[in-house]
Amino acid sequence: MLLFFRILAVLEGISYLLLFAVTMPLKYKAGIVEPNLYVGYAHGVLFIGFVVFAAIFCYHKKWNIKRFLIFGIASLLPFGTFYVDKKYLKNP
Repeated sequence: MLLFFRILAVLEGISYLLLFAVTMPLKYKAGIVEPNLYVGYAHGVLFIGFVVFAAIFCYHKKWNIKRFLIFGIASLLPFGTFYVDKKYLKNP
């Protein structure tokens, strides 16, 4: 279960970076919409999955609400989920 959560965190971070560093410039500077659409859908699913799985994981591990809030804030920041993986999930 922990391994899945770690993989989900990394994939969510990668999709975030792809969305804003690669596909947004393609959409607004080159007029290519399709990559943004698909990466946006993938990022949305991964983001929701990360937040839901963080809630479930925090509940089962009996972690406090502070840690869940850190996970939630990290999911909104670039490189945030990589930080969560390294700081909290590598050695829970």
